[in-house]
Amino acid sequence: MVDAFIGVSAGRIAALQQAQQPVPAPQRIRALIDTGASGSCVDPMVLTALGIPPTGTVPVHTPTTGGTPAMCSQYDVSISIPPPKGLAFQVPTIAVTEHEFFNAQGFHALIGRDVLSRCILIYNGQIGLFTLGY
Repeated sequence: MVDAFIGVSAGRIAALQQAQQPVPAPQRIRALIDTGASGSCVDPMVLTALGIPPTGTVPVHTPTTGGTPAMCSQYDVSISIPPPKGLAFQVPTIAVTEHEFFNAQGFHALIGRDVLSRCILIYNGQIGLFTLGY
């Protein structure tokens, strides 16, 4: 698990600023790093708090959908993972899907391989420690 911030995408920030409208503050969340997820996903309550409209729908396979994908709404967001010191790992714009099952499990997003492909993840299972480098 990591602390992260989900915010509006870089393009949406520019559009809101050009229209002289307020930019919603990024939402601080807990996120689960999931190397088994090809794409990242976010709880809809986070997306609602940001006022982000969906950009469309995409088919998504999950362990519970079997061979038939579920259609999920897709959103453009920004993701930032702050380190203990130094600069945060930032993805200014990335498409994520929405999924509601996170809150009961103590997290509000899955960080999938779409984000992890932009950094180095080292997992030391013997001591239960991971390092995220970028």
